[in-house]
Amino acid sequence: MIRFENITKALGGKTVLDRINFEVGAGETFVIVGLSGAGKSVTLKHMIRLMRPDSGSVVVDGGRIDHLGRSELRQVRSKFGVLFQSAALLQWMTVFDNVALPLREHTKMGEQEIARLVGEKLELLNLSDAGDKFPADLSGGMQKRVGLARAIIMNPKIVLYDEPTSGLDPVTSRRIDDLIMDMRKELGITSVVVTHDLHSALSIGSRIMMLHRGKIVENAAPSEFIRSKDPTVQSFLESQYITKKGKWETELSHE
Repeated sequence: MIRFENITKALGGKTVLDRINFEVGAGETFVIVGLSGAGKSVTLKHMIRLMRPDSGSVVVDGGRIDHLGRSELRQVRSKFGVLFQSAALLQWMTVFDNVALPLREHTKMGEQEIARLVGEKLELLNLSDAGDKFPADLSGGMQKRVGLARAIIMNPKIVLYDEPTSGLDPVTSRRIDDLIMDMRKELGITSVVVTHDLHSALSIGSRIMMLHRGKIVENAAPSEFIRSKDPTVQSFLESQYITKKGKWETELSHE
């Protein structure tokens, strides 16, 4: 579904990505973790060609995207939905209008059909009663759900999540995790999640990749990730009170 082949990217004279190679399979929930500045968001931006690599190639759904023209790139981007860290809702629009915006901007659908599709997505995310509300009236968790409804309104094959649980309390964070898993189970969506939250990564990920100083130091299933012998990975796990001898090992052993 998505493949990075020897991708290198430097910003401000610093190498952020250093010849990285990985592949995201269809239907996966692929989680990217790492310290601040490790290149997580830069990796995400390459997937939708908001950034171009200095060298190497990015392949999406069988075709290279790093040298596409504007019209071809628009077609590739239509395969993606994006949930931004801040939800990025337009404050002067209602929830309904925020979710309907991509349909109004990119299709010729009538308002009746738009209303039907928006209603379906709001119901899917337990937001049926929120359509007339404005973002300022919503909690952080509800805003993230509205952002997710907008991200999936065009029925994308792939959804990119940029720090989806950032700024949320632990209970709300786990609800967002559940929604990400539901998107995979109910809609077959391929998900790529950038996060600092290892508890979330271990709960939702089919695989977890860790970036450090522009390199991939681990790329494994959760049960293997917590057993990684790489000292950088182990330090990252221990910083969030997750160890290979704790409850995660017991739970993941029953995958």
